[in-house]
Amino acid sequence: MKKITFGIFAIASVITATAETREIVSPDGGLKVCVSDDGGKASYTVSLKGVTCIEKSPLGLVLNFADYTSGLKMAQGEPQKTVDVDYTLRNIKRSHVSHKASEMTIPFTKDGNPVFDLVMHVSDNDVAFKYLIHAQGNTQVAVVKEEKTGFTLPDGTTTFLCPQSAPMQGFARTSPSYETNYTLDDAMGKNGWGNGYSFPCLFKVQSPQAPRGGMSDAAAWILISETGVDGSYCAGRLLCAANSPNGETGVAGAYVIGQPQPGEMNGVGTTSPAIALPGCTPWRTITVGSSLAPIVETTIPFDVVKPKYAAKQEAKYGRGSWSWIIGMDPSCNFDEQKRYIDFSAAMGYESVLVDALWDTKIGREKIAELARYGKSKGVALYLWYNSNGSWNDAPQGPRHLMDKSQARRAEMAWMKSIGIRGIKVDFFGGDKQPMMQLYEDILADANDYGLLVIFHGCTLPRGWERMFPAYAASEAVLASENLHFSQGMCDAEAKNACIHPFVRNTVGSMDFGGSTLNKFYNANNKSGSQRKTSDVFALATAIMFQSPVQHFALAPNNLEDAPSWAIDFMKNVPTTWDDVKFIDGYPGKYCIMARRTGDKWYVVGINAQESPVKLKLSLPMFNAGSQLKHYSDTEKLEGSVKTLKLSKKKEVQISIPCNGGVVICY
Repeated sequence: MKKITFGIFAIASVITATAETREIVSPDGGLKVCVSDDGGKASYTVSLKGVTCIEKSPLGLVLNFADYTSGLKMAQGEPQKTVDVDYTLRNIKRSHVSHKASEMTIPFTKDGNPVFDLVMHVSDNDVAFKYLIHAQGNTQVAVVKEEKTGFTLPDGTTTFLCPQSAPMQGFARTSPSYETNYTLDDAMGKNGWGNGYSFPCLFKVQSPQAPRGGMSDAAAWILISETGVDGSYCAGRLLCAANSPNGETGVAGAYVIGQPQPGEMNGVGTTSPAIALPGCTPWRTITVGSSLAPIVETTIPFDVVKPKYAAKQEAKYGRGSWSWIIGMDPSCNFDEQKRYIDFSAAMGYESVLVDALWDTKIGREKIAELARYGKSKGVALYLWYNSNGSWNDAPQGPRHLMDKSQARRAEMAWMKSIGIRGIKVDFFGGDKQPMMQLYEDILADANDYGLLVIFHGCTLPRGWERMFPAYAASEAVLASENLHFSQGMCDAEAKNACIHPFVRNTVGSMDFGGSTLNKFYNANNKSGSQRKTSDVFALATAIMFQSPVQHFALAPNNLEDAPSWAIDFMKNVPTTWDDVKFIDGYPGKYCIMARRTGDKWYVVGINAQESPVKLKLSLPMFNAGSQLKHYSDTEKLEGSVKTLKLSKKKEVQISIPCNGGVVICY
């Protein structure tokens, strides 16, 4: 055995006749990644404090001119080094991030020629890695036909996954849009609806000492995703490693990176990305924890990416209202939008989102008039646009203004001239490389014209908050519109809300558009889908769901028919955060967490279980003896706010009924 010491780390390099291994260890020594070339095949394992999280799993690529999955040999590389990443970002869960990690670049050769470097980044709870692919002679470009990166989970692991939709299905043939219901605590060995799973993907490794199926039976939690995707690559998904026709797999715990489906973008474009060489794949990320806290609090999607360019002007985030979620298409008229501007002004909000069909139902001259009126009230406008060129049948306008550069930039110049704050672009066509390029082009042009961008009917954001200064948020979730359309979704609102902080929202800003105080999703507030959650639940999710721009599902009538304590809270709710802490919870059952803005903490919780959640919370973020506001529900979901004096032990007893919530703050 040859041992190399670098700084405070001991890096083991084991050479035998057949294999070499490299070990990368996190700064605190708890997380370990072992990379091997055993049998001429690259592989890796991940363990946390002695618990195996990822068993021996394959690495490698198949290019259009070479197969880098066999005949590989690990070459001598540089020893492990420590990196410090320090940055400020107002639009994520933690505004200032100080991230320490161990890094190692591991070269691989084939037939004596360098073929790719595996760039490995390991922090105390996160693993991120990517391939740097080398040019070969005169071959300076490559098509990545397949990526063989795998993730083999231990036996008994359960899954919390969002099935990927088939392309060109659903409303106006707009899928996949990352808008399907999660399966919870499910067995491995499935493949969703046959198309794999949308990132991020959550897994629970079973503790052999605990009874199966309990709330505390996890030896480890694992979140798998990707980051750093832009127009130079495609977005990925997670597939079972070996699918039979019925969607089952012969190796239950084996998953692999999948490329987009051929039918996406109406069948136009290849599923395989083309890159210039040398060139990198996106980062594959694995967040692991003994509890769910590292999952909820991770910043790895942003830690390993960098800004692509500077912001042309400072982003103006904030709160807003939108009529469509309650009033639907008929609300898109001049008078109603003016009424919502007045409502936003009364709430102290910064914006109004004018949704689809404004081009025909209001018109450009009247939109300019609304923008002037809003400016007089301190309220800016966001305008909705259809993304579609040739990839779906969505009829809503404005259409064909975001898919081509000349039309898009002319439209953005007009928006800038009348003072529009941002855009909501909807109905994208999948995850192929040309679609990723469209996202990047929209964001680049929006930066030039000082606009913020919200995406809907779209892919998952992958580090875009840090990469693109114009990026605000993405939907990529079954959002509030489904509460309007379906009583079943209203019935399941609490269950779904208890999933997002652990999966979708932990990797990127989520434009949910919720927190309604109406009893019904209808402008008359007397008919339509009926809300089953409480008013305190609505306040809690306004904090729990993170996005720097929030257009809440409030309505002008709420000034009269909602409790005054709820309206007063929503008038002052923040949208940007300085810190986050996970307190307790379980995906799909309940969630309690805290967010901080400045020196003000908000502790919030929601419950989807039939029985109330009764807990004694330790709240070290507050001073002993503090007079706190305590928003809570009775079992009949009758909400109220009371004053609570925090004890010397800084402990609070709470009870959250089914479909209810809790908020504790100064």
